[in-house]
Amino acid sequence: MEKQSFDPWAWGKNTNSVQAVEVKNPKGTLYCSGQVAIDANGVPSNADMRSQLIQTIANLEQLIKEAAYECNNIVRLNIYTTSTQDFFTTCMDVYVPFIQKYGIQQSTTLLEVKGLFATLTIELEATVVK
Repeated sequence: MEKQSFDPWAWGKNTNSVQAVEVKNPKGTLYCSGQVAIDANGVPSNADMRSQLIQTIANLEQLIKEAAYECNNIVRLNIYTTSTQDFFTTCMDVYVPFIQKYGIQQSTTLLEVKGLFATLTIELEATVVK
């Protein structure tokens, strides 16, 4: 697999993402459903957004690993949240280290939504290549 990212604007270096990712000759593509802070018994979290993000990332990492893919090959990561303000003020110290840990340079979309399932406040949807 060959992967190349594109970010033609200088401000892009500060966004923890890139504007586009090109993938050539992949061996496979994993399209992950939105992952949220639901425990192994299917119980959704009612914790704050930061705590939910920690569990959501752990769930996403587990899913990717169990599918025999690697987090460093995430090429698209969409974020759905009930409050972009809360995301930026309480979650960046969790989100940025996750991206940096794997050296991910992903295209991304951040959307504020009216609501998510039950008491959930954040959801991550990923596309991963091999």
